[in-house]
Amino acid sequence: MAGLTGEWEKALRGEFSREYYKKLFFFIREQYSKTAVYPASEEIFTAFHLTPLDKVKVVILGQDPYHNVGQAHGLCFSVKPQVEIPPSLVNIYQELHEDLGCRIPNHGYLTAWAEQGVLLLNTVLTVQAHKPMSHRGVGWEEFTDAAIREVNKQDRPIVFLLWGRPAQEKARMLDNPKHLILKAPHPSPLSAYRGFFGSKPFSQTNDFLMAHGVEPIQWEIDDI
Repeated sequence: MAGLTGEWEKALRGEFSREYYKKLFFFIREQYSKTAVYPASEEIFTAFHLTPLDKVKVVILGQDPYHNVGQAHGLCFSVKPQVEIPPSLVNIYQELHEDLGCRIPNHGYLTAWAEQGVLLLNTVLTVQAHKPMSHRGVGWEEFTDAAIREVNKQDRPIVFLLWGRPAQEKARMLDNPKHLILKAPHPSPLSAYRGFFGSKPFSQTNDFLMAHGVEPIQWEIDDI
């Protein structure tokens, strides 16, 4: 696994010496040596690499990586260019269009968001090919909880977009009054019509950031 750098490394270095992480490290290394695992090992920490801790403005929490070939690359909900846009992201784009009038791009590659300070973090960072949630409960949740707690500690306004019950369960860790927590159903086709559509997360996020003197996110993504 490619290591963390910068502020994330400083904030999370204590996790690497904990017993759970040692077990996680050896489990993941064995998995990559024996079977197909996504994303590629060097992309596991992409969310942290593209969005340094001191640059985080918004946190979007996913569950685990996409489990089909060529999709996952370390950012929740995002897929690589030329990969078909998954249904949940189709719904995210639809809500973005209805909320802010943004044009829907021809791809699902969300690095433009990450580079502006949107931490696109899955709570589980790896998955065995074609077996969703196959790496649940092996230690990733403890590690990403530590990351979420570090964001919560930041002494500046940050927006947390918690879509779906697993993400909303993380709200218990978010006790910093400077932050804004927005909850909605998951954008999956199974639940988007139960309240994700019409929740206006993007405009609410930008209104909050601007009200606190923070540059808003440019949510519209250019075509590739």
